[in-house]
Amino acid sequence: MNNVTNDARFEQLKSWVEKLFPDDRLTITVASSDASFRRYFRLKQNDNSYIVMDAPPEHEDISSFINVDEFLSQYDVAVPHLYAKDEDNGYLLLSDFGDTSFLKSLTSVNADELYRKAIDELVAMQKTNTINTTLPDYDEAKLREEMSLFPDWFLTRHLSLQAPKTLTAVYDFLIDEIKKQPSCFVHRDYHSRNLMMCADNTLGIIDFQDAVIGPITYDLVSLLKDCYIQWPAEQQQKWLNYYKEQAINNKLITTSQGNDLQRWFDLTGLQRHLKVLGIFCRLNYRDGKANYLNDLPLTLHYVLEVCERYKELETLYEFLTSTPEIMAIK
Repeated sequence: MNNVTNDARFEQLKSWVEKLFPDDRLTITVASSDASFRRYFRLKQNDNSYIVMDAPPEHEDISSFINVDEFLSQYDVAVPHLYAKDEDNGYLLLSDFGDTSFLKSLTSVNADELYRKAIDELVAMQKTNTINTTLPDYDEAKLREEMSLFPDWFLTRHLSLQAPKTLTAVYDFLIDEIKKQPSCFVHRDYHSRNLMMCADNTLGIIDFQDAVIGPITYDLVSLLKDCYIQWPAEQQQKWLNYYKEQAINNKLITTSQGNDLQRWFDLTGLQRHLKVLGIFCRLNYRDGKANYLNDLPLTLHYVLEVCERYKELETLYEFLTSTPEIMAIK
């Protein structure tokens, strides 16, 4: 087996894999890492290829990944097959979706086809029956906790600014609007880096371990107002309309609820993007991942776009646009 790193966890991972395939010739290479403590390795066993997840138990609880993977698999949602697991030590052996992300695959020519595929997979996830699952609710406490990342890490830590008192009223408004939506399975990070293009041109879904039961537009916003790639408003609107058709046809929303979809989409998106501004700054200052600061301008653009559109957000819009440190990010 090829040695790709010298740390103790990798040596332990190698031993685990060798016990799974005792008589085979194995090679292992680094596949990727993500914004958490998880790492991924590509295991070649004869002509087969697998992904090995390394999730240190002191930092990551893989039980949620396992539970969500097994739940979605029942409904033929395109998640990795789980071949073997060592929960105590934080190792999983998964099917390999390749190393071409949705983001890398996108062009102006194929975008419409690929986004429709991604929306179809989203609808498949949302149709799952979550009644008897152990998925947590995306409740008010969680929504508020996430939005607090915006003043704590973006305003105070990154820009040395004091948060405006009007933020509490903004949070109240957003939560009230989010509560009006139907609830369903929420991946919680459904965007172009967490979708993979498989060899047969189908999509594979990854990074779903933080799934919850929550607002129906949350994953749609993550996909269409992606913090890593921007599409023209007209194109976003076409995909939003395509989703609306599919959601109504699959009885996820009623025709009358379809009239509220744009508002739900915008305001749920604002909750997400306020949170993400804080997360990107936290990844830089706490975790030493400075590249995420490059994604602040697009995320801020999404925030300003929604704040400008709704009278209830006028005070937040005025604060953002009258603060030079914030506008300098654009």
